[in-house]
Amino acid sequence: MKVVGLTGGIGSGKTTVAGFFRDLKIPVYIADDAGKRLMNTSTEIRQKIIELFGEAAYSGNTPNRKFIASRVFSDKQELQKLNGIIHPAVEHDFKSWLIDQSSPYVIYEAAILFETGGDKKCDLTILVTASKETRVQRLQKRDNSSIEEIQQRMDNQWNDEKKSRLASFVIDNEDLEYTKQQVTHIHGEILKAGKNSQKFC
Repeated sequence: MKVVGLTGGIGSGKTTVAGFFRDLKIPVYIADDAGKRLMNTSTEIRQKIIELFGEAAYSGNTPNRKFIASRVFSDKQELQKLNGIIHPAVEHDFKSWLIDQSSPYVIYEAAILFETGGDKKCDLTILVTASKETRVQRLQKRDNSSIEEIQQRMDNQWNDEKKSRLASFVIDNEDLEYTKQQVTHIHGEILKAGKNSQKFC
């Protein structure tokens, strides 16, 4: 079974694109959602994050996401340390999830796929792009982020030009109908490539 990595800058709409693949009956694993779940449920992760950021990082079993975000998005070293805790746990969780899938391929959606080298564990990769203006508008509408907060988060991701050189496919996600057409085309291309994987499986 092929693993197809799906990524894109913050606000690009990669989760929307993942939904279009679900509509085509393709299983989708959202790495960010898994990371959040594991932060809530794993005592090992909780202890490591408290050791890194202090007791303020959690309230009981619930992570203080706003506090953690304020620490990592202004300090790349702390962000790398947090990723070093979360990403191995997510990868283990993904491998367990993958065993139960039976489709020709699965989608592995991750925000910083290329930045962490996760693309090397995928058979193919899809990059979702949108203009900076569109992305900023989406983020302001979604969670009322300030321009400064959005820029900090964008600065922690590679730009689209760098990522597009590594991606197997690039989706321009400005118009949803056109995006759906691109997803359908890519789905067909992936099916043509066959099921065999030399990566996670």
